[in-house]
Amino acid sequence: MGKIRKSTAAAIICGVLLIAAGFAITRMGNTAGNTEKESSQPAKYIFLFIGDGMGATHVAAAESYQSYMKGEHGFDQVSFTKFPVIGMAETYSANKNITCSSASGTAISCGEKTNNGMLGITPEGDTLVSIAKILKDRGYKVGIMSSVPVNHATPAAFYGHNASRHDYYGITKEIPASGYEFFGGSGFIQYAGNDGNETGSEELLESQGYAVCFGEEEYEEAIENGASHVVLCQKFNKGKDTQTYIVKADPESTIESEDMMEKCLEFLGDEQPFFIMYEQGEIDWAAHSNKTMPMVESVQKLDDAVEVAVEFYRRHPEETLILVTADHETGGITLGYGEKSDENIDWEILENAWEDSDCSNTLDYDTNRALNNSARVGWTTVEHTGGPVPVYAIGAGAERFGGRYDNTDIMKKILCK
Repeated sequence: MGKIRKSTAAAIICGVLLIAAGFAITRMGNTAGNTEKESSQPAKYIFLFIGDGMGATHVAAAESYQSYMKGEHGFDQVSFTKFPVIGMAETYSANKNITCSSASGTAISCGEKTNNGMLGITPEGDTLVSIAKILKDRGYKVGIMSSVPVNHATPAAFYGHNASRHDYYGITKEIPASGYEFFGGSGFIQYAGNDGNETGSEELLESQGYAVCFGEEEYEEAIENGASHVVLCQKFNKGKDTQTYIVKADPESTIESEDMMEKCLEFLGDEQPFFIMYEQGEIDWAAHSNKTMPMVESVQKLDDAVEVAVEFYRRHPEETLILVTADHETGGITLGYGEKSDENIDWEILENAWEDSDCSNTLDYDTNRALNNSARVGWTTVEHTGGPVPVYAIGAGAERFGGRYDNTDIMKKILCK
């Protein structure tokens, strides 16, 4: 009888322990589920930086130059290479191993591949929805900026839909339909249409509710007048097509990258969530011409804009995600050339040529190539290349961006799909 009571008591104790363990497991499961639910939401504040044409070696070149400026050799890091998470994204398009900016911009923005030359649509012509639009519909404010024209391929991939990336005026017409609060860029390509006989882009957009501002004075005036939607452009491009590439802009009349970012942040505020895309387009344009110093300066300008975002992140570390990546690599740059490739890059040769004149812009290809090679910098092409590009991440959800993946996954990872 005593044995029965002891076994019964033991059974009861075991049962209680099992029930308690079950409750504990259930609680842990619910907690894990809640954590997963919380982490499956996009960050409140999202910054996506795209260095057009910027591969890992473009960044390394900028860091090497920064070390040289300090009288050192090595790689003085830009802000985003200090981010805790680094991944790699493949860049091929739907029909080519080597992508163009419209196809890669579409892949990053819409999460689907398309053909080179197409923008915001599938190869079959179906309309795609960008991450900016998805977040806009969820209550996010949106800022789309570029250091090059507002209607160029990369910024346009976040609001435009066109079978041809070169239909710039048609792309401009799509800006009002987006409803995005802030646009920034150098100006407009095809300002008055392909033939120059259409309504000017400024008048076109202002008739549909956007304040189009060329320079800081017009922007401040628009703010004072209570503008709710703005397009901020460089003063020197008012009323005309933008210049395709400005090598040495006048600093007195130029809104620099960090200033553009600061104005966007001030305009959007932090009461509502926001999504900001900023592109540094001259990295690609300089690389197409194998202009080493302008390319390096463009990477540094990108970093200036990133630094503004990093300062914002420090104030909102639990709610902010910052990504820095590229749409593709351009130029196939190498640090090291010829038989003496184990020696330091001779930045003095490149710096002197750049400071001395506009020779980096006016020299013929062979002379410019010889200049680069003498400094032990090699370029393999004046076109895009097909390798993967780096992705640097910090902040809420940054852990999702480690490893190697396709560029179409960037949008999905931001949205926690």
